[in-house]
Amino acid sequence: MYHRDPESRKRFGARWRKIRELYLSKHPLCEHCLEIDLLVPATEVHHIVPVSEGGGDEDANLMSLCKACHSSKTLAATKRNQNSL
Repeated sequence: MYHRDPESRKRFGARWRKIRELYLSKHPLCEHCLEIDLLVPATEVHHIVPVSEGGGDEDANLMSLCKACHSSKTLAATKRNQNSL
């Protein structure tokens, strides 16, 4: 099971869970898959601009994604961050 570090747990606590559930209820399909005409249920909410980089929890900075798309975006962002070091 994945466990967040203590700082992340503060940022992604009960308040985030409520925001996440509300966003998923309004956007139940993966927004990335929809762009390529696939109807895939969303299970994750992604920050377009990461919280660690100043992004917020407003709808304009969120997108609903399926697990595969979220993992892909997270991996790509991690690689970009590593390459910029």
